Amino acid sequence: MPLPIFQAPEWFLLIPALALLGWFWRSLKLHSPLRAIILLIVTVILADPRLRRQQDALDLWVLLDRSDSTEALVDQGLPEWRRLLEKAKPSRHDELHFVNYAAEVAEMGADGDSFTGSRKLTRTNLGLEHIAAMADEKRPSRVLVFTDGFSTEPLSEAAEQLEKRGIPLDFRLVREETEDDFRVARLDFPERVQIGEPFLITVVVRGSKDQTVPLVLRRNGQKLTETTVTLVNGAGKVEFTDRLPRTGGFEYEAEILPEKDAHPGNNRFNRWIEIAGGPRIVLATRYNDDPVAKVLQSQDFTVQVVSDPGALKPGMLAGARAVVFNNLPAHEIPTDFLKALDFYVREQGGGFLMIGGDRSFGAGGYFQSAIDPLLPVSMELKTEHRKLSVALAIVMDRSGSMSVSVPAGAGKSLTKIDLADNGAANAIDLLGPMDQVSVIAVDSAPEVFVPLTRIENRKAEFQARARKIKSSGGGIFIYEALKAGWEELKKAKVGTRHMILFADASDSEEPGDYKKLLGEMTADGCTITVIGMGTKRDSDAKLLEDIAKLGNGRIYFAEQPMDIPQVFAQETVTIARSAFVKDPVGAKPTGRWAEVSPKPLDWLTEADGYNLSYAREDATVSLATTDEYLAPLVAQARRGLGRTAAISFPLGGEYSEKARAWPGYGDFLQTTARWLMGMETPPGIGIRHRLDGTRLTVDLLYDTALWTDKLSIQPPKMKLIEEGGAPYDVAWKRISPGHFSVTRDLQEGSVVRGAIQVGNVAMPFGPISVGSSIEWAFEPERIAELRAVSNQTGGRELVDLSKAWLRPPFVHEASLKLPLAISLVVLVLAEALLTRTGWKLPLLTLPAGGRVKAAKPARAPKPKKAPAAAVEPVIEMPDREPEQGPKPPPLEAPDESDRRSRFQRAKDRK
Repeated sequence: MPLPIFQAPEWFLLIPALALLGWFWRSLKLHSPLRAIILLIVTVILADPRLRRQQDALDLWVLLDRSDSTEALVDQGLPEWRRLLEKAKPSRHDELHFVNYAAEVAEMGADGDSFTGSRKLTRTNLGLEHIAAMADEKRPSRVLVFTDGFSTEPLSEAAEQLEKRGIPLDFRLVREETEDDFRVARLDFPERVQIGEPFLITVVVRGSKDQTVPLVLRRNGQKLTETTVTLVNGAGKVEFTDRLPRTGGFEYEAEILPEKDAHPGNNRFNRWIEIAGGPRIVLATRYNDDPVAKVLQSQDFTVQVVSDPGALKPGMLAGARAVVFNNLPAHEIPTDFLKALDFYVREQGGGFLMIGGDRSFGAGGYFQSAIDPLLPVSMELKTEHRKLSVALAIVMDRSGSMSVSVPAGAGKSLTKIDLADNGAANAIDLLGPMDQVSVIAVDSAPEVFVPLTRIENRKAEFQARARKIKSSGGGIFIYEALKAGWEELKKAKVGTRHMILFADASDSEEPGDYKKLLGEMTADGCTITVIGMGTKRDSDAKLLEDIAKLGNGRIYFAEQPMDIPQVFAQETVTIARSAFVKDPVGAKPTGRWAEVSPKPLDWLTEADGYNLSYAREDATVSLATTDEYLAPLVAQARRGLGRTAAISFPLGGEYSEKARAWPGYGDFLQTTARWLMGMETPPGIGIRHRLDGTRLTVDLLYDTALWTDKLSIQPPKMKLIEEGGAPYDVAWKRISPGHFSVTRDLQEGSVVRGAIQVGNVAMPFGPISVGSSIEWAFEPERIAELRAVSNQTGGRELVDLSKAWLRPPFVHEASLKLPLAISLVVLVLAEALLTRTGWKLPLLTLPAGGRVKAAKPARAPKPKKAPAAAVEPVIEMPDREPEQGPKPPPLEAPDESDRRSRFQRAKDRK
């Protein structure tokens, strides 16, 4: 039996200390055998005894790469691998475990080979970490991974865990060599440069053989150059230089066009660069010669004017300090840019300003849009302020394509027609009692669910009817849909007649003579807005755009089905619950401008027109109208780390003559812009980021003398947002004084933006583009890393599967604390029992003759006489003979040992 080892042998120093304690304080009775044993056991427990035993068993974890690049090869080889591993199993105590992985990890089920997870990535590190967590600490384990070796993430974290657990990593490369595979391996340039600074762009191309491959380089989708790259020894490199005269984020794309390629998915590489400069403002405007841009540029602001709203991209927010919308309708602005503004303001500390006009605020369709919560004003017109009623016809596509299900969160799903039904119900809810509504469903023929009726108190009834519409099949006949809606609207005698046509942008059929019909409708004062399910690139998108244009309405494309109800609400508010007042109105300052600037302002006294809105509770109103509404003309608010403002009267174009003639026009715009830009980044702190495959690493570096105390009181915070997702927090890891770091695995093909909050200041970064062909990158460095991790953990590249069951030098340690603790409790209870009852353990004595015999029992004491009253007590000597009773026989002379025993008893009696 192996001898125990002690983890803390220093506790044995207690033994001599306890011996000395028992010698000097005899009353503790530490010399008692039972108490001595108890103290010895306590000392041994404190020393943490353990037994080490070699395990005669092995858990072999087989990790199978199920990514796109190896899926077919693993499926083909798995039956043979399984048979060989089962055959080579040395003992019945050994166990074989199979685990599938790609972009996620899944235990192999009873069916054996199926894997239903995402195959877009090869997350070998994640698979190895999963096994390290699942392996039994009491049994030796070994990992065998079947993979092509091209992990899409670093393996450093898994290597550390496997080495700590003593789990060797074996691997077997599964690759299909191809003669015709070419790929863009890298696209290199700096993450950030200054405005006007030249920088170098390097494109590295790899291939299975040497030849010349065509190469195209694009910037923001526009072709910069077209050239060729020659591969020598399987690799080729070409370099370019570029210089950008304006700030912002720019996306570069390198693409190769080989004649024959086995994997076209790795022929492109995308990456963003940020051009930094002075304070920059992005001004999106409908005016070609916007006076706002002229004033700001004259005040030394860098203004990026965007006159084509469709060109707005989230990348433009990089380096921008504020964004301004000047009388632009919501439907002309890309949805991804609108959604990006919320994170830009709240987390990245940017500023946002909306300027009034007949296509701004509620009249521009911004109600319930992504930026509605940012604004300091509410755009929905109150019922008591409405002066005109509306007749609205909602014509909905219920063709077969509307039966497709889409995820709705929380594990639920909805069909597209369900979302359209909810949109129609939202539109009805936003109408007033005096409005009229009609709901019609169309496939190859129309069906009227709600004939044109005054709403009054029947809103819930009409909403319930709208929600009963279901998909029936076929496509939508556009002419029949327009005709059915117009037949209902003809019955209306109100001032505003409007139709919302919801149709599939890729399945709209039979338009017929729609132009003639639309001419008749618009001639009679009817307008038509189209909500297209899909994108502008879909086959029938041009038809839907033409209908909206000829119908004097708007066109929306709901690229995300979950946006459909929101688009319905925006359009309904635009035509029924918004107002641009075209009459001149007086303006009166409220005295709250001091919250923006301590410098007093000579305010505008009258505006030519304004957008009617209402200040939110947390907003500050600096200028208000003097009419019955007392509506805000200038309002501002803080949103997260950023700031927003609303100027409800036009500053350019029609209805802006009085504003442009205002002497304080320039001073007002300059002060507002500087307030929106917020605080400058303080000195002594900075960030850097890098992307390794799909893993993002962000470092926060700071001057310890300036920032250590501040960050200890209020640690830095970091948030990330991936395109189309919600922002989320990421925890920091302190690396060293002056250095925080964080790593995060990202989705393939995603575009990520982030912000670091330090006190009340935001430090934005991004966008960062994760390549869409990471799985097919095939970087040789990844195989080298796999070999290094295998060597680090004591593994090997395994060719012969019969040697897979090699037992690692695993020794199992079993703690002896529990059995010793149980023994300790028993002995303590026994000692307490003996002390309490006075029982004594029988003592063994050794007489003079050398014979062992039991010690004689103590003599029973003689009975005492009852004392007499008033008689002094008589003290009897122990050896006095009794006065009465028979005379005892004479005693033999006691030997020496007997004499000592009597002496001891007499001493104890005292």
